[in-house]
Amino acid sequence: MPTRLKRPAFWRPLALAVSLIAFQGYLGYSAINGNFGIESRDAILADIQVLKDRSAALQGEIDSFAHRNSLMDPRHLDPDIVTERARSLLNMAHADDILVMVHPDSGQPISGKFRELIDDQLIQIIEADSTL
Repeated sequence: MPTRLKRPAFWRPLALAVSLIAFQGYLGYSAINGNFGIESRDAILADIQVLKDRSAALQGEIDSFAHRNSLMDPRHLDPDIVTERARSLLNMAHADDILVMVHPDSGQPISGKFRELIDDQLIQIIEADSTL
């Protein structure tokens, strides 16, 4: 009985080699250009720095609010801060207070009586006469 040997098909190993090379190409492309690749690393680091700066700014605000909150602690109230805050909220002044209205943007006195006076003259008038 004659034995006939089949010659192995050349396309199976070739298809396997081509598919493995294509898969390696895909992995190489993803390592360079993918979401977490080498080129995306700079963008990710820039985002991290932006978020760290934002976190530092928010932490500063939190610290500021915590400090302001600690100033209003009933066990450690500062009477000057309480009276200043109450007067500003109620728009009231003590009889012994001297008030000079200033423009919020320029810092210059609003009243026509003090507009032409320079700072030194204004201080001398305030020190000399407490009835203003």
